[in-house]
Amino acid sequence: MQFHQLFLSTLPYLSRLPEDMVPYWDFDDPGIPDVSKDASAAAVVASALIELSGYTEEGQSGQYLEAATKMLKSLYDNYRAGDSCPAFLLHSTGHRPAGSEIDYAIIYADYYYIEALTRLRALNK
Repeated sequence: MQFHQLFLSTLPYLSRLPEDMVPYWDFDDPGIPDVSKDASAAAVVASALIELSGYTEEGQSGQYLEAATKMLKSLYDNYRAGDSCPAFLLHSTGHRPAGSEIDYAIIYADYYYIEALTRLRALNK
């Protein structure tokens, strides 16, 4: 796959996101909207989009940054753990087919959330 095709392949992902920019555990689950979300996927994609924005032309770069910022804001507003939980994010899905880590706080969600915030902060300096 050529480099520019990689960027274009992310657009279908973005177009399938629900309004809050956090995907369901599987885009094709027939139970949507009554299935679990995956905050970890949103954190990973937000971090990746911020990184990708540095390799694209200005117009597309802005689209990626806007999508990433919306994801991060939604994670902060709707998926952030409270003071009673040591995690940053709640509502991730690890392995739904196995019945494991459904609506859960997962360490890699926290990692990519902090990575995305760090990348965004570096861009804004």
